[in-house]
Amino acid sequence: MITVVSDTHGTDGHRLAGRTLAAVREADLVIHAGDFTTAAVLDAFEAEAGAERDGGDGEFVAVYGNNDDPAVRGRLTAERTVEHDGLRFVVVHGHEHDDTSLSLLGRQERADVVVVGHSHEPGRRRVGAVTVLNPGSHADPRWHRPGHAELDATGEGATGRLVAPDGEVFDEFDLAATGRE
Repeated sequence: MITVVSDTHGTDGHRLAGRTLAAVREADLVIHAGDFTTAAVLDAFEAEAGAERDGGDGEFVAVYGNNDDPAVRGRLTAERTVEHDGLRFVVVHGHEHDDTSLSLLGRQERADVVVVGHSHEPGRRRVGAVTVLNPGSHADPRWHRPGHAELDATGEGATGRLVAPDGEVFDEFDLAATGRE
């Protein structure tokens, strides 16, 4: 399973609870789209995502966001591309991107999914030839519902769901591979 989270906005811990914590611990890959805020929060995520557990079995990929301090920015980049189980993801926080630039970035990186955060609004949409996925914020939803995304790779893409920390699934979807150029 792939777990996607964003916008933690913490100061000293991962702020994970309920199903979101379980999904991060169970995932083969955890993607975080930025705004940890501090290095302590980043460290806590790395530990929960398996980077330091079970001999390093879990993979953790993250970018920095517009609210991350210099210690976080010194450890992460603004953009990452990762392949896992036949799926190619490009990850950005999204505060410097509009739909046109997200579509171009996704095509440039031959991504199946562009992962963004920043808005705290969970959802997914097609933008040109790519799917843009925002998991929302699991810990600081502001005026939106809290959430994270869980994806399961299939032979032709992935099935996914947006899930609240209490375990409620509030959206289910099928991401077909975009057909790389």
